[in-house]
Amino acid sequence: MIRQSIILLLLSFALSLALCAAEIPLLRKLRTGQNILKYVKEHAGKGGTPTMGGLGFTLAAAAVAIAAVGVSDRHFTVALAVGGGYLLVGFLDDFLKKRRGDNLGLRPYQKIFFQTAVAALASVYCCVSGLTVLRIPFTTLSYDVGWWTFPLGLLVFLATVNSVNLTDGLDGLAGSVSAFFFLTFAVLLPMQGGDGALSSLSFTLTGALAAYLVFNVNRASVFMGDTGSLALGGFAACVALFSGNALLIPIVGIMFVVSSITVIIQVIYYKKTGKRVFLMAPIHHHFQEKGYSEAKIAYVYAIVTSVAGAAVVLPFA
Repeated sequence: MIRQSIILLLLSFALSLALCAAEIPLLRKLRTGQNILKYVKEHAGKGGTPTMGGLGFTLAAAAVAIAAVGVSDRHFTVALAVGGGYLLVGFLDDFLKKRRGDNLGLRPYQKIFFQTAVAALASVYCCVSGLTVLRIPFTTLSYDVGWWTFPLGLLVFLATVNSVNLTDGLDGLAGSVSAFFFLTFAVLLPMQGGDGALSSLSFTLTGALAAYLVFNVNRASVFMGDTGSLALGGFAACVALFSGNALLIPIVGIMFVVSSITVIIQVIYYKKTGKRVFLMAPIHHHFQEKGYSEAKIAYVYAIVTSVAGAAVVLPFA
């Protein structure tokens, strides 16, 4: 099992490395350069960096996982479909941004409609397929919540997808945090006696993201775009929800949660008082305004995620 997992990780790393290297000149040729938000002055020099780079690592991870697992495992196949669904939503968003030459992309109501549609289909699948058990973190206890899985699933998908998307604001940030997130689940699921196919998918995502980071650490040669961040959020929600570990998302994905919470706090406080709690939200931009480098912020986020992941895995070791 360990040998197979290492092979999956290495193969996905190698394929992702090749695809990411190949897609960068192609994306430049297609003029997919990122439109940089003017109010993030530290990013002024990043204009024109190719985006939609998420295509490379997601395709690499999916291809290696399919080669290893096949398509006979229904939960695995649905997870791929859901992740692919969110990838298409993100790709459409990125495409419209480039076509219009702005950062609007899909309108908010369009984006939430498509995200909710995919989440609803995945949540219904959980209910009809018996994926309704909810594990209690740090214990061996679990409860069958039945059709309550549907509203839970909607919440998990929408919160996770948008939290990962919000975290994708600095070079190497979302990629490194996501890599440790998936590595945690890749190791944890076999220990729980869980789904080996979802563990394999998590290993391939870890390897593919590690390769993507070669091109995405500061200064980035390519951005994942909403194409990558929405897909990662979809895969993360699937792996956790399908394995009964939805309650682990706020723990292992604590830095995703921090991104969302700081935005919510900032918006609510500003509407009530006209003042800001943070210099900029999500909070990684606040730290950047304070003078911390992108590399340091990404490093700390990744370390916190790895520690949270280790804490989750430790009871099963």
